[in-house]
Amino acid sequence: MRFILTSLLLGAGGLLATAVRAQPTDAVVTVPDLMQGVQQWAQDNLDTNVLAALSQIDPAAVQRFYQDWQARSQGDYVVDMAALRQTARTLLPLLQSREETRPYAAWLQAQMEYLDVADEIRQAAPPPPPTTNQPPPIINNPTPQKERALWVTHETGRPWPAAAKSYVAELKPVFAAQKIPPELVWVAEVESGFDPRAASPVGAAGLFQLMPDTARRFGLSLWPLDQRYQAVPSAKASAEYLKYLYSRFQDWRLAVAAYNAGEGTIQKQLTRHAAARYDEIAGHLPAETQMYVPRVEAVLLQREGATLEQLPPPQN
Repeated sequence: MRFILTSLLLGAGGLLATAVRAQPTDAVVTVPDLMQGVQQWAQDNLDTNVLAALSQIDPAAVQRFYQDWQARSQGDYVVDMAALRQTARTLLPLLQSREETRPYAAWLQAQMEYLDVADEIRQAAPPPPPTTNQPPPIINNPTPQKERALWVTHETGRPWPAAAKSYVAELKPVFAAQKIPPELVWVAEVESGFDPRAASPVGAAGLFQLMPDTARRFGLSLWPLDQRYQAVPSAKASAEYLKYLYSRFQDWRLAVAAYNAGEGTIQKQLTRHAAARYDEIAGHLPAETQMYVPRVEAVLLQREGATLEQLPPPQN
């Protein structure tokens, strides 16, 4: 039964990614659409014994985790991600228990930090007033300065990921060869915990969690071997992408934000708010991005003693 649940979760996640990529940029993937896709995926991919057992699982519960992750990570409020923490903690060991699902476990393990910090923000919020028949008050996002302080506290004293020592030594020269600060290799800790097997439900893969289109854009092959899972090629593509993003936004915080949210999202907010700096638009970005940028910066501070603002621009 655990295998059935895991398979359905992975199938639902893949379908969500496919549905999102197939829609126009302003389209919304509805729950009925996704559930119909899950049912079709089950018919196409699971054997008859598994199909016979599907009636024992609530399909809405199977679908909800990925749907909630997408909605909350791309939503407006950081604290909303805290609601996924317990479900993710339950799911993680199931994914870790089977070889074929460990890439998804590596992805989810790296995301747990967001859920932990979101929960810290939730617990630190003042209690709601003792009123009746009133919805709980919205917990506003921390300021960018407060977010950076929270993440510095969270990362202080954390040991290096197990695989980081060998990868950092190998990949810093790859970043330096692209004429960008080699310290940015630590993006891999945030993206994958330096686990090259990591694969997300929306199609990102490898140490630097490159999406297929981004990988192809910067010269990687996805077939017959997916180079996103190879350390050096994926690092080179990641460095080239970060270099391009800096050339576009002229700021490392904005470049890192665009690496996570997409350059179109960042440009849209800069234009809408007549802004030029990350702090001016941070509160308008997806919840995950609001935490991603200070998390990257806190990791850099912990590992290299530098902030994003202190990194030099790419060399010509």
